[in-house]
Amino acid sequence: MLSYTGGIVLLAALLHASWNAMLHGNRDRFLSMTWMSIAIAAVSTLVVLSTPWPAGAAWPYIVASGLVHILYNMSLVRSYGRNDLAQAYPIARGSSPPLVTLGAALFAHEAIGPLHALEIAMISGGIIAIALQGNHVSRTGALAALTTGATIALYTVIDGVGVRLSNSQPLTYTAWMFLFYWLMPVLFIAVRGLAPLWTPIRSEPLAVGSSLAGGLVSITAYGIVIWALQSGAMGAVSALRETSVVFAVLIGRVFLREAVSGTRWLACMVVAAGAICLGL
Repeated sequence: MLSYTGGIVLLAALLHASWNAMLHGNRDRFLSMTWMSIAIAAVSTLVVLSTPWPAGAAWPYIVASGLVHILYNMSLVRSYGRNDLAQAYPIARGSSPPLVTLGAALFAHEAIGPLHALEIAMISGGIIAIALQGNHVSRTGALAALTTGATIALYTVIDGVGVRLSNSQPLTYTAWMFLFYWLMPVLFIAVRGLAPLWTPIRSEPLAVGSSLAGGLVSITAYGIVIWALQSGAMGAVSALRETSVVFAVLIGRVFLREAVSGTRWLACMVVAAGAICLGL
């Protein structure tokens, strides 16, 4: 049976795949990501008004993570513009756990045993196998997805260290970090102007509503991950979270009508097996 923390992180994985599917399914992904960010930033603003200030030692990590998350958002939008969900998402998520494990060893002095290393390799290898099946992935598309994976690894390590310096305040840490998402509408307006942001409220209310809902799902999913990073090994938490690719494949098949080969299903089983072993 999965441990309590492992089970909660797998729930976060399902939530994470869900909001990525919402983003990928929208025609204008930059607009969708902006409205997601508005929802995240608004909730975070309410939280910071009712919680204590973060510990002083955590502030550099809050700022660094907030800025890296904005870079991640833009990279994700670019990646989804070049690949199917079942390709871009696995490449981005599968490349991050080994990088997180390396970063945790270098900056948090975390050691990981051979068995856990094998389990992380199973998850990442299965994830990459999922991405490489089916349609050809262009060099540009693969590079965009790998860039997204690098930003995922970077903010995960930053948050893993930062939340441990927050005096057991994961909610406060998460909320202050997500305040930086107010930068997304600023970037959108700078690129496209104010009218393209507000006009869809009347012309495409369902798309805006789904984006707002996706933002709420997103902040819940990553809040769980930050909570888990307080005590769990960063590489292990990252690998469990990235099992979301299995959920993404299912969502892509059922709701987005994306083709899934037998080999891709086999790779999903490898990821699931690695996740179960890692979560024990």
